[in-house]
Amino acid sequence: MTAVGILVAGSLAGGVYAALTVKDPEPARKDAAASTPGPDPLRNGPVTNLDTAAGQVAPLRRVVPPDVLAVGGTTITGAQVAKIGRIGHVKDVIAVAGGAVQLQGRQVNAFAVDPSVFRSWTPPGTAKRTELWTALASDQFVVSATAADQLQLSRGFQYPVVGRTVPNLVLGGSGSLGLPGIDMLVSKRSGTAMGLVDDIAVLVNAPGASPGKVAGQVKKILGAGSSAVNLHETKYQPSGQNGHAGSYLDLYRQAATTCPGLSWTVLAAIGQVESDHGRNPGRSSAGALGPMQFMPSTWATYGVDGDGDGKADIMNPYDAIPAAAKYLCANGAGKGGQSLYRAIFAYNHADWYVQKVLGLARAYAAQYK
Repeated sequence: MTAVGILVAGSLAGGVYAALTVKDPEPARKDAAASTPGPDPLRNGPVTNLDTAAGQVAPLRRVVPPDVLAVGGTTITGAQVAKIGRIGHVKDVIAVAGGAVQLQGRQVNAFAVDPSVFRSWTPPGTAKRTELWTALASDQFVVSATAADQLQLSRGFQYPVVGRTVPNLVLGGSGSLGLPGIDMLVSKRSGTAMGLVDDIAVLVNAPGASPGKVAGQVKKILGAGSSAVNLHETKYQPSGQNGHAGSYLDLYRQAATTCPGLSWTVLAAIGQVESDHGRNPGRSSAGALGPMQFMPSTWATYGVDGDGDGKADIMNPYDAIPAAAKYLCANGAGKGGQSLYRAIFAYNHADWYVQKVLGLARAYAAQYK
């Protein structure tokens, strides 16, 4: 109770940060209070959060795939967050409180978050589970699937969480958090009570950029003692549960296997062009919807129940991405060459569109070779 660690190494899901312990939590809290207030964490895109009260959370309207996770050696200032936001291709930045607490006798890295905002930054399968975010808004806590298994935690039970204080929190559920070394989420109110340090970490979304290069730029901005990881590295890719994909990259790769000869890079390129990987899934001027921007009439024929929940949801990436693979395959995409060209043209009747998709697909192939 006399120390709060900041993102320790060797955490349950594989820590990636050097140990940094705050011996006296109070000065850390004072430093955080004295820092420049951060900007709106989703200032570069449409804000999806609503005021959270009495366990209410905003509906999920988009998914923001994080490309970089960085941890500051000290509290990250608003000026630093703003500077990160000006890096080329960066579209979204969110700063979160965090620290290492004890749960069931083990040190666990925790983030304190606004559930209405933060759900958009988690893997799509987790983001759509409203019950997790409602529980978090009610001051329960959520853990990674790894933590739930290793610590033998049961949903609905109370557990003491040791920080600056020792609140007894109810486990609201578990799922893939998609962040290496982060195994626990608590509400902002619980995080403040436990002494988690404000704005100690940032998540960065930079579609179209080299995530390794962005990670280097972020680390330079945060300075000595900080760390930044490229979340696209294979060792950091989240794994889904029960055979389900855990990220958009997983979804593209998994869906491509349903169409022999179709590269996942083509699906990823279409996903980027159509909705920026779920960032803008709303209705287009032509009436298309969802992360892969299907016309409802086309969806009626090619819609897929990709996650086995009994319905084909045009807004659900688990359904929309395999549906896009199905549509492309029906138009000959698996044959490659001119057949692939014609299949992409069928998706959107414009030569510039086909050329843009093929160019992006080549870029993805080079980036992930």
